[in-house]
Amino acid sequence: METNTLVALFHIFIIDVVLSGDNAVVIGMACRGLSPIDRKKAILYGTLGAIILRVLLTIVATWMLAIPLVKAVGGIMLLYISLKLLGGDEDTSEVQISKSSGQAIKTIILADFIMSLDNVLAVGGAAGGDIILVVIGLALSIPLLMFGSNLIANLLDRYPILLYVGTGILAYTAIHMFLEDPFVLEKIAPYLVIPNQAIAGIVVIVVLLFGKWRSNRI
Repeated sequence: METNTLVALFHIFIIDVVLSGDNAVVIGMACRGLSPIDRKKAILYGTLGAIILRVLLTIVATWMLAIPLVKAVGGIMLLYISLKLLGGDEDTSEVQISKSSGQAIKTIILADFIMSLDNVLAVGGAAGGDIILVVIGLALSIPLLMFGSNLIANLLDRYPILLYVGTGILAYTAIHMFLEDPFVLEKIAPYLVIPNQAIAGIVVIVVLLFGKWRSNRI
């Protein structure tokens, strides 16, 4: 397996861990008022529904990333998300306790669909349009969603450095998505005086420093 592929897989895995955390926590919160049997059923069917939607969303996103300016806009969105991650802006506190497994399933599917947009964009960008890597990224996200709520939350609490690593990779993916957009390559890239890797490195450092400063203020 080529080094670039291994690096892309590592990026996808870290992105999945960091960005699937809130999704997994939402699943746990939506089901916390159910009996153990109903909770298992809601998690199973809710997650399966969420996965089907995520697969469709990823296929559409991967296809759209080839359209001029879509990658650039996606990169800007991911950069914004990476800035929010370290500031603790992801809010799952208002997820209501579901009174039935059917209600919990609907909550899980809807919440995961809304919250998966960042994950889909990031995995699509890190995969560089390689459908095999996209499929692997989806395969990694499935067990993280179904079994990883407590594990991910505990890992991020115990090892805060993971959040910084994930945020750095997300910012790196975002700036590369922007710089690799067909429109940017044609209209902007010829006028850049420093290499793309240097630009990416500067952006990552700025994002991490800004995130650290912002989290200290909250």
